[in-house]
Amino acid sequence: MSSDIGTDEAELAKLGYKQELRRDLNLLQNFGVSFSIISVITGIPSLFLFGLTTGGPAVMVWGWWVVAFFTMAVGLSMAEICSSCPTSGGPYFWAAKLARPSHAPFASWITGWFNLLGQVAVTTGISYACATFIATTASVQSETYVPEPKSIIGIYAAVLITQGLINTFGVHILRILNNVSIVWHAVGTTAVIIAVLAAAPTHQSGTFVFRTFIDATGSPGWSERASPAYVVCIGVLLAQYTLTGFDASAHMTEETHQAATSGSWGIIMSIGVSALLGWFLIVGLLFSIQDLDATMAPASGEPVMQIFLDTCGTKGAIVLMVIVFGAMFWCGTFSITSNSRMMYAFSRDGALPRWLHVVDPVRKSPIRTVWLAVFLSFCLGLPSLGSAVAFTAATSIATIGLYISYGIPIALRLIDHQRFVRGPFHLGAFSIPVGIAAVCWIITITILFILPQINPVTSQTFNYSIVAVGIVVTYSMGMWLFFARKWFKGPVRQIQAEQAGIDVMDPDAFSKAEKEGRLESL
Repeated sequence: MSSDIGTDEAELAKLGYKQELRRDLNLLQNFGVSFSIISVITGIPSLFLFGLTTGGPAVMVWGWWVVAFFTMAVGLSMAEICSSCPTSGGPYFWAAKLARPSHAPFASWITGWFNLLGQVAVTTGISYACATFIATTASVQSETYVPEPKSIIGIYAAVLITQGLINTFGVHILRILNNVSIVWHAVGTTAVIIAVLAAAPTHQSGTFVFRTFIDATGSPGWSERASPAYVVCIGVLLAQYTLTGFDASAHMTEETHQAATSGSWGIIMSIGVSALLGWFLIVGLLFSIQDLDATMAPASGEPVMQIFLDTCGTKGAIVLMVIVFGAMFWCGTFSITSNSRMMYAFSRDGALPRWLHVVDPVRKSPIRTVWLAVFLSFCLGLPSLGSAVAFTAATSIATIGLYISYGIPIALRLIDHQRFVRGPFHLGAFSIPVGIAAVCWIITITILFILPQINPVTSQTFNYSIVAVGIVVTYSMGMWLFFARKWFKGPVRQIQAEQAGIDVMDPDAFSKAEKEGRLESL
């Protein structure tokens, strides 16, 4: 093990970095972090109804592999960057490192704003789904309670506040909770698949699961108004939203043995294992459907709950729902952790108000950005009070924001590929083609997921993801042109900290380094 640590230090030294962080994680633990944040048991149940109505089983089953293939291309390209720069910085940091010095501030500015948008939206999607599933579970036990938008918003607020409190007062146990989350996801997802298949009185045919196309996107549906291909294209949102968050392995590289390869393999393994396990979960749920009409229009409001009720009975369904919304709760908790750290870094560099750049001396946490993340996520969930597609719009925003922030560093690596210094993990001759495929796919899904999802388009069915993305583009570009280009330097202090061996994902460590004068003044 000591030889591994020496190798890690040597690799970092070649890149101009000093090793000071403890390397406590192995490859399996690094993989587990991304695996639990991707959380197929969160994404698939959340959008299962969307999948059934937007293409049906055939699109859910086969579209999943198409998305997994291109997501792997994105992951492979990110893995190369991670191996070249095995530090705890994310896409915002990578953009500054990969761009030419004169372009670095603008690249990191745009990447940071899209990453911020994606992180807020993904927290909204995860925690709102958790609230919805809690409300659905409560309705099964009550003869009078019926989940409505107002009551779900109340539960959503409670979920976010609880997650905020954990991130405020429980920072010292977050790593323990993360280990619990990893086990919960692995065991829980497997248990759900086995339970529904084993308990189902009957099973759907292979023809239904693998060949049935359903268009319930309106009256008439988009397959009639446009074409079945349109329905197929927008229907892959279920898969693409689920397969996000794998950049977490990159954030943990400085705490992982054999960092220059472990972080890269953590990204690739988390995508591969999640793709395989997620596909089995989709297939298992589809085979276990007892009554398609009742599942597509369930009394509880959630088709996954209807499948659980039809296969496992009331008590069994409640147990399975606890597994599902428990996974959602843990996933949302760590989403806020990541979100708050990104906001902290962004405020440190001046992109957000500098009063947010404060670490509580007692709690050792950036409490202000924790609660800003909670507040913004709650605000993004408010349209659900008056929109039938607000949740899917939030998942679209999350997917677009995160993938654009993944795509910018990949594009920069392609544009200036002659300056790119390869790490131990690289794709050789396939590097450029895979990178081009990744960027083209990100451009494609960005266009697809701002398109209308329900016909006809009304105030109730409008996909407001284009509004949210448009606001971020307008604000970030406007601010850059008129103000930020004059003073924003990008993650300069973050780069200094990385080179000094300081964990930039730990606000308390960074704050101490500033107070001790270990960072050069800008």
